Amino acid sequence: MTSIYRAVLIVTCAIPLTIASAWNTPVVAQGNPVIAAAGDIACDPSNAGFGGGQWWVCQMRATSNLMLGMELAAVLPLGDLQYEDGALAKFQQSYHPTWGRFKAITRPAPGNHEYGTRGAAGYFAYFGEAAGEPGRGYYSYNIGAWHLIALNSNCGAVGGCGPGSPQERWLRADLAANPARCTLAYWHHPRFSSGYHGTNATYAAFWRALYEAGADVVLNGHDHTYERFAPQDPAGKPDPGRGIRQFIVGTGGRSLYGLRRPEENSVIFSADAFGILILALHPTSYEWKFVAAPGRDFTDSGRGNCH
Repeated sequence: MTSIYRAVLIVTCAIPLTIASAWNTPVVAQGNPVIAAAGDIACDPSNAGFGGGQWWVCQMRATSNLMLGMELAAVLPLGDLQYEDGALAKFQQSYHPTWGRFKAITRPAPGNHEYGTRGAAGYFAYFGEAAGEPGRGYYSYNIGAWHLIALNSNCGAVGGCGPGSPQERWLRADLAANPARCTLAYWHHPRFSSGYHGTNATYAAFWRALYEAGADVVLNGHDHTYERFAPQDPAGKPDPGRGIRQFIVGTGGRSLYGLRRPEENSVIFSADAFGILILALHPTSYEWKFVAAPGRDFTDSGRGNCH
C-alpha cells in the first residue's frame, strides 16, 4: 500500500513549470539547438494494437506526431526502436512511417530488441552510418556547444561494458578528446530506475567515466516510464554540484510499465503517459520539457547548468 501511495505522489506532484510558454510548440530559441528523445517505440506489425485505437499500446505515431513542425537539431531514439526483434522488414513497416519521418536527423542507440535479429542487422541496415559502426554501435558527435555520446548497453554484443572493456576505454578516450563544457550521453538500459527492470550496476563504469569527466545529462529507455533523477554521483547519492541528471524516457509508444520500487534520488515518475523529452541545449545550460501524447496531461520541465 505504501508503494502505491508513493507512486501516486510521484506521478502527480510535478515541479513548477519554468520553460517559456513558446515551448508548447518548441523551436530553436535564440539560435540554440533543440533535440527530442524517447525509447521503446514501434510495435511489431503483428501486435493486436498495431492499427491504433488503443491508447495504452502502439502509440508510435502519436509520439512522432509531437515532433512535427518543431525545428529540431536531432532526434535521439533510446533503444528498442522496433519490436519484437528489430527485423529490417518490421522497421520499414512500423518504425519508418512514424518515427522514420525524422530519419535524416536521427542519431539512435540500440536496445535489446534490436538484437533479436543477429548482430542487430536490421537496425544497422535501416539507420546506416548514423548508427555507428556495426559490431560497435557507439559513437559521438557535437551539436552546438554540446558533446553527445551514444553508447551500446547490449554488453554481450560489444565485448562488455565494465572497466577495461573496449567500449569503456573508448568512452574515456572520447571524453578526454572532447572536453566540452556540456556533455550528454545516452544508451538503452538505465543505471538507476524505479521501474519494472530496476537499477542495474552493469552500467556503473559508464556512469563513473562520465562523472569523472564532468558530464551533465544521461538519457535512457528500457523501462516504459518517464522518470527524472536529481543530479547524483556514481553511487546514486545526491550531488548537486557535480552530479549527473538522469532521465528515463521509455515512453515512445510501445506500451507503459508501472512502478517497481522508488529509488532514493528519484524526483518524478510517471507510468501514465506516452510522450517525448525535449531538450534545449544552451552554451552553458539546458532546459527540458516532457511533452505527452494527446489524451494525457502529465508534464515535467525545468532547467540545469552545465558543470
